Amino acid sequence: MTPRQSPPWTILRVLRWAQNYLQQKGISEPRAAAGVLLAHCLQCTRLELYLRYDKPLTTAELDCYKRLLRRRLAHEPTQYITGHQEFWSLDFLVNPAVLIPRPETELIIEAVLKYAADLPDGPGNRRLLDVGTGSGVLAVVLAKEFPQAQVVALDQSAAALALARENSRRHEVQDRVTLVQGDLLTPLAPEPCFDIIVSNPPYIPTREWEQLPPDIKDYEPRLALDGGPDGLAVIRRLVAEVHQLLRPGGLVALEVGQGQAEAVAQLLAQTQAYAPARILPDYQRIGRVVTARRQTAAS
Repeated sequence: MTPRQSPPWTILRVLRWAQNYLQQKGISEPRAAAGVLLAHCLQCTRLELYLRYDKPLTTAELDCYKRLLRRRLAHEPTQYITGHQEFWSLDFLVNPAVLIPRPETELIIEAVLKYAADLPDGPGNRRLLDVGTGSGVLAVVLAKEFPQAQVVALDQSAAALALARENSRRHEVQDRVTLVQGDLLTPLAPEPCFDIIVSNPPYIPTREWEQLPPDIKDYEPRLALDGGPDGLAVIRRLVAEVHQLLRPGGLVALEVGQGQAEAVAQLLAQTQAYAPARILPDYQRIGRVVTARRQTAAS
């Protein structure tokens, strides 16, 4: 009698095992993590996994997958393990020097596109500024959405700017994205030379940052998350100066944390430089993006 052989570790079998194992260990989004990491090992898309679900894995492929699963079990974010994250349907490089782009940040792009669509002369040859660019997702997407625009991307982290440079090259907008290192607006002269200014600044209160899940607190850069005691320390500094760089009628769009939108709108109003601010909710109906237009001389 021949010994009974165990079934082969096919794509489907290993995916089911990994998903159950990650779930048992309390890892968030276990199904997505299992699929993304296996696709990364096999250098294919997640869709291709399910089209080839009965393919047995080689020993080398299984070893690769086990190494990646161990990293995820240590709470390292899937995006840092693979080095990629999708944003605005584009693939961006990410690493621990930058915040992982979130879907809600796409609301800034939506707000800017709506603003530009309402301009009497259209998007045209605009100048845009992204403050705290990180991986460069906002700067790159805006450069692609506005093919005639020039975009300045600011960040105080040299490592973040290096990655933003890679992403601008990856998406072929490097000739229209200028990278500048510095703390908020300090590298720029206070002159009204931008039509649109966007920012996803740190806005998590320090006490809340200390309670974040290890996936975030232990891996993502604190500099990009911790907004001080009430979460508004960086936003206050930004709002106090950003109107000096906006042309009349120009737009500022800021991402903010839960429960902060009204306070940020009030900060903008206190400058007496803007028309009344608008608050845009995210998909959970949380006020997530605050926008305001710079007053014109006739306002």
